[in-house]
Amino acid sequence: MATERRSTQPTSATEVERVRRMPRAERREQILDAATRAFARTGYAATSLDDVASEAGVTHVILYRHFASKSDLYRAVLDRACTRLGEAVGTENYDESSLPTLLRAAAADPDGFRLLFRHAAREPEFRDITDTIRWDSTDIAYRHIAEAIPDGAWQNWAAQVIPAFTLEAVIAWLDTGQPDPDGAAERISRAIAGVIRAAQADAP
Repeated sequence: MATERRSTQPTSATEVERVRRMPRAERREQILDAATRAFARTGYAATSLDDVASEAGVTHVILYRHFASKSDLYRAVLDRACTRLGEAVGTENYDESSLPTLLRAAAADPDGFRLLFRHAAREPEFRDITDTIRWDSTDIAYRHIAEAIPDGAWQNWAAQVIPAFTLEAVIAWLDTGQPDPDGAAERISRAIAGVIRAAQADAP
């Protein structure tokens, strides 16, 4: 006697909806992933919530259950990218592992990295996030160069140039296809060493 086979496919609209449901936290991450891609592609002003909903494959109703506005969504995207970067790289000190770690973090989330340091820096409403990172990075740079460069204007110059150069160097590295991933950190490090030499008192 043939064994009856039961279909594993949903047989009603209710079952279809149940299959499509996600835990709230998982759905939020799905929306943030899609929003990161969409915003990185066209920028904040040119990206609508329709674009994000389409990218995420969700309805406006679902989108608004998680985020009250485009501004709220964009800030959540930036906050998540900032948190991930801080967890990967650290926020206190600079050592020989910092640059390789920064490059790996940027390569793991290139859209988030570009949003933080290319797009958000040009958007006054969200500039506070990147400004905070730059201020913290400048403080770290001061501690790193304190023994190599005397107090004064050139130490101040180097402390501001080093983090700004490093971030632009990483973005350019992403934009050019992430060349020489094993040696890229050393190349950037050599350029930073050049900034330090230029700022030293005995520079020609």
